[in-house]
Amino acid sequence: MNKKEFLTSLDSRLQKLSKEERLDILQDFSEHFEIGKEDGKTEEAIAHSLGSPSQIEKELLASYYVEKVESTSSASNVLKAVWAVIGLSFFNLVIVLGPFIALVSLIAAGWIAGTAFVLSPILFLINVAVFPGTFEFFDMFFSLTLCGLGLLVVIGMLFVTRYSTKGLIKYLNYNVNLVKGGMKS
Repeated sequence: MNKKEFLTSLDSRLQKLSKEERLDILQDFSEHFEIGKEDGKTEEAIAHSLGSPSQIEKELLASYYVEKVESTSSASNVLKAVWAVIGLSFFNLVIVLGPFIALVSLIAAGWIAGTAFVLSPILFLINVAVFPGTFEFFDMFFSLTLCGLGLLVVIGMLFVTRYSTKGLIKYLNYNVNLVKGGMKS
């Protein structure tokens, strides 16, 4: 593969990135070819040393989505980043997807439990409205206690969700750097 074929292949694979980012990346790889030529290497040898455009695309897109989720951590961006990191290698299917599913399940369980506790007085009132003979003060105070506990759980889940997202982003960055072969951050 010569320089033109390499850059054309890489350009076609990076269509998800903005034009400015693509041009910047292509300029960097073009400079690699120029420096390699000055060292007396052939274009084919330089292209071989850079790696396949497919693997470069996966690494660049994973880095791009992880950087994007760092600036805007919406659920959509988190999913795109996780998916891009999983795409780096088959091994990531286990070491990224497994912890991600476990983390999302724990967070969802915390939110569901907190919300159910907060809504328990409403459920108590519905129960009393449907079955008026079942009113007991213990049930009323117990539902109010659960509501207070639920508010604490919901507040705690706000922090757990925020810090878990940051931890997940660091883990994704670590994984991208590990796959690239370096441990810069």
